[in-house]
Order: sequence, then C-alpha cells, then structure tokens
Amino acid sequence: MTHGFSKENQSSVATAYQFGEFELFPADRMLKRSGVRIPIQPKAFEALLCLVSRAQHLVSKQELINRLWPAIHVSEANLTNTIVGLRKVLGRGAISTVSKYGYRLELPVLGEPGVERSTYEKFARARELAAQRSLESMELARDLYWTCIAEEPGFAAAWAGLGRCCWFMDKFASSSAASADLAQAVFQRAFAIDPDLANAHQFYTFVQVDTGYADKAMTRLLKRLRNHPDEPETYASLVHVLRFRGLLDESAEAHERAAKLDPAVTTSVAHTLFLIGDYARAIETYGGRAGYYLDAAAWAALGEEKRATILLRERLGRMPLSKLMTALMESLLAILEGRGGEAVALMEGADTVREPEILGYFARHYAYLGLADRAMQTAMQARTSGFLFAPQTLRSDPWFSTLRDHLQFERLLSESEARVAEARSGFEAYGS
Repeated sequence: MTHGFSKENQSSVATAYQFGEFELFPADRMLKRSGVRIPIQPKAFEALLCLVSRAQHLVSKQELINRLWPAIHVSEANLTNTIVGLRKVLGRGAISTVSKYGYRLELPVLGEPGVERSTYEKFARARELAAQRSLESMELARDLYWTCIAEEPGFAAAWAGLGRCCWFMDKFASSSAASADLAQAVFQRAFAIDPDLANAHQFYTFVQVDTGYADKAMTRLLKRLRNHPDEPETYASLVHVLRFRGLLDESAEAHERAAKLDPAVTTSVAHTLFLIGDYARAIETYGGRAGYYLDAAAWAALGEEKRATILLRERLGRMPLSKLMTALMESLLAILEGRGGEAVALMEGADTVREPEILGYFARHYAYLGLADRAMQTAMQARTSGFLFAPQTLRSDPWFSTLRDHLQFERLLSESEARVAEARSGFEAYGS
C-alpha cells in the first residue's frame, strides 16, 4: 500500500498522546513540548488529558468539573481559570470554547498511548478518507483500517471505523467483499474493547436503523445521553433515528440541541425538514453538504422542476455514484423530464435492501407518476424495512396526492399514527 506515510518513529509504540508540538504522557503525568518537559498543575493535566482523549469533540463543563473535582462543589470559575492556564501553555487557539456548554481541543491528535505511531498515522489517514464518503475513499479507508487492526488488534477506534466502512460498502458497492454480518461482528468487537467509545455508538446507529432496529438505536442513544448529556454526536445520531420512527418534530429538536452544543456538527436534519414539508429550509440546510438528491427533490416539490433538472444533470455528469444513488437521482430526473417508464425501470432494478429511506423516496416517485398501487406497496415495504412515514408527511406531501385517494390510505395512515404514538411513548419514557 502506497499512501505516503512518514517513516519517522515507525518502530516505537507510543507512550504519549501526540498533538501539535506536544506530547502528553498519562502514565507519567508529564507534558512535553518539542521534547522539553513543561511544568503543569495536576488539575490542568487532568483537564488536558480529558480534552486530548476526546480531541475535536466537545467536552462539557460539567464532565470536566466532575473529573477534576469529583467530590467537591466548586464554581465554574475554577474550571475557567484552569482552561486559561492551559491556553497559556498550548496557545490561545488550541482550546475552543463552545458557549455555555464546554470546550474542545482543536489541535489534531497524531498518536495515542499503546498504538504504534505508524499505525496511528494510517488510522488518521483512514479517518480522513472515510469522511469523504465516496465509494473509492471508503474502500481505501477500509483497507487501511484492516491494516491498523492487524498491527494493533486492541485498537477499538480502528474497529469502529472499519465497521462504518464495511456497512457503507455493503450498502452501496454491489461487488463489495464486505457483508452485513461482517459489519455487525466488527462493531461488536469495538464495543467489547471499549463499550463507551463515542464513534462506535455513532457509526453503529446506521447499521441498526438500516436493518429495522431504529427502536433499539433510540433506546441505546437515550441511555447514552444519561451519562453524556452534552454530547452533540449523540444528538446528531438521534436526528436520524427519530426520523425513521416518524418523530419528525423530535428529530428537528435533536438537531437544534446538537447545533447549540456544537455549531459545526453535521446532521441529517435536511431530510427531516423535507418530510415535514419545509422544503426551503431543507434546501438551505442541505446546501453545506455534498449535493446529491435531496435539494433537487425539494426544488421539484416547490414546483421548480427546471432548477431540479439542472442540478441532477450536472451532478450525474460529474460525480462517480453508487448504483443505488444513481437510480434514485436518475429516476427523479426521468420523472421531471416526462420519461415515466424509464423511472419505473430504474426503481424496479435498484437494490434497496440496505436503504429503507430510499424506498420512501421511491414511494413518492411512484405516487407522483400516478401509480398509487405501486406507491402504496413501496411505502409499506419501507415501513417493514424500518422507515416509517410520519402521518404529517402522508397528509401533506404534494407528491402523495394520488396515494391519498387509494383505498388503503386510511389504513396506512392509522397504522402510521399508532406506530408513531408508540415511538413517542418510548422516547418520552427515557426523557428527551
């Protein structure tokens, strides 16, 4: 594998967290910069260790206070002074403040204790590739994660990253060697090593939701919030889960909570807003992400078919896409251009086993084409697979107008209302 890794220090197992010019040695409770030891107070060291171990993630003020003063009631000023002292050592931009909530270390971590430095370098590269979310980048990331695990079998974060890649490849790459069973096994290994690993909880949510276990994902995430009440990534995961359970207002509220905790957090709220029928906000929210289908569908729902067509044609012409995403986008384009038969053929040929939400979008397509029976069948299939249309979507979505005339519509609506009520009861039982 030729990914251009540095050959420096490749033979030594790290005993410290490495970030910027600094090394933090947990066992020796020591901080160095460029190899020179820096004096640091015990409370400052503990705060820095907490921030470094959760690098680039928010750490709440309460979590830090509980860790630094576990049996003593202290004012927030004590924590503020500790952070001010750390900034004097690390640099003003090293620790950012998330107003009212907490702090985040902004320096990228380049190594952690117990992991070969060369292995961590591969891990960091794999994480960057996975964030791109293309088939090619995910395949490269998957291979790097496999290498990390071969070198460090106890590296929980690498197992979680591998699980994410395996699931993505299983969904979108028909020739993938990955499988659903493999992804499940990989995540279970990550949890066995570190049951509290934030990324494992975040990534495993996709597996549960896509396999029809959004209820279990919701329960798991709500339980996690009891121990990590200010974790934006968990609220971001809830945006996804609650939408699948038909709890659209709660999904939108989870996004608001995540964004307050971390304004830079990425969630799937655009899809929630789309189902609510707030197409303008769905477009605005979706605009910051790599554009695929959703904003084009929203423009079409607003009656701006020409604008939607231009977006779809431009994207289909320039981006390498999975077969499933191509079918979703090309079927919408065919509908807008009056090629209904081609749209139906594209949807019928798509493999949606791992994508119940796309089944929901296909149900809209069929309804718009006037194929109410097919739309009803597909909506029910989406529900069986784990994606539940909220009653408000069934009642108000303009593309569902023909579905509302179907003989089975009232049954679909009443079943949706019952399941949403059940989901809301479960949600409220754990608290929001």
